[in-house]
Amino acid sequence: MRRDQIQQAIAEVRAVYAELAKRPIERSCVVRTECCQFNLTGLTPHLTLGEALVAAKGVRAAGRKELPKSVAGACPLLKLETGRCLIYQDRPFGCRTHFCDAAGGPYPRKSVLDLIRRLEDVDQRLGGDGSRKIEGAVEAALDDLS
Repeated sequence: MRRDQIQQAIAEVRAVYAELAKRPIERSCVVRTECCQFNLTGLTPHLTLGEALVAAKGVRAAGRKELPKSVAGACPLLKLETGRCLIYQDRPFGCRTHFCDAAGGPYPRKSVLDLIRRLEDVDQRLGGDGSRKIEGAVEAALDDLS
């Protein structure tokens, strides 16, 4: 993947995230990190290649060269000592749309379908093969950023 492709994809994904932030969908998330406990929810976010690149940039911006190891079935991006997301500003779409019940359940698909399609379009242009579980997706994207 070329650097300019990566930069364009990152800009497009961040534009999707900005558009999502403008949508007034009421949620009850109080940052309890229950969604980040994959072993409890039985759910793991899946990222498109563009989302994974944004997350990988966040990992690098946090001063890490590799994805932290998952502890006790939690998201590898959850800092257990603080209970905060290591890449909160660059967190994936699924995390932003509260895929778990603790935050009020997922956004109605019809409310974000256009944004999902934009993320899928970026994935396709990058030669991605659809969404992947967060750990594998971000690890591969870190390699792409090298």
